[in-house]
Amino acid sequence: MGRIFERELKGILRAEDDMLARVTKTCDDDEKGSYYRIKERPFMVVRGAGSLGVDLVAIRSDLSLPIEVKSSVHDVLRFSRSEKLAIQAQEMMDDCRRVGLMPVYAFRFKRHRGDAWRIFTLDVGPINGRLRVVYQRLPKITPSKDGNLIMRWHDG
Repeated sequence: MGRIFERELKGILRAEDDMLARVTKTCDDDEKGSYYRIKERPFMVVRGAGSLGVDLVAIRSDLSLPIEVKSSVHDVLRFSRSEKLAIQAQEMMDDCRRVGLMPVYAFRFKRHRGDAWRIFTLDVGPINGRLRVVYQRLPKITPSKDGNLIMRWHDG
């Protein structure tokens, strides 16, 4: 099931007309306008292989973004529900810190009408260059009082 949403996000980031039309079918005019702005500066997108690696890598002249795609029928995704999720997030944070990239989590709220996607990042410390502006604007995935990561769709 996750591959469907990986392909959907890939189509959005590549500014594919058919995908943009499909995902904006139930969006209001402002949401549609936001989606279609990607046509001005689309990304080249590569899908990752394997279950523990990054799902997508979006690249253009000024940005390289490792992206993990998550989807749920619930508006809150708790990383504590699966050891794999927690390990994956930690490895992504470590890798991104090491090379100076910003990790991205894309959260697709299933069965939601309108704009169903929200974008988050992990707190990896200082980011330099053009990425810094994007990093500062994106909501961070927050830890619970027990230290487990929680992604709340409505915060994105």
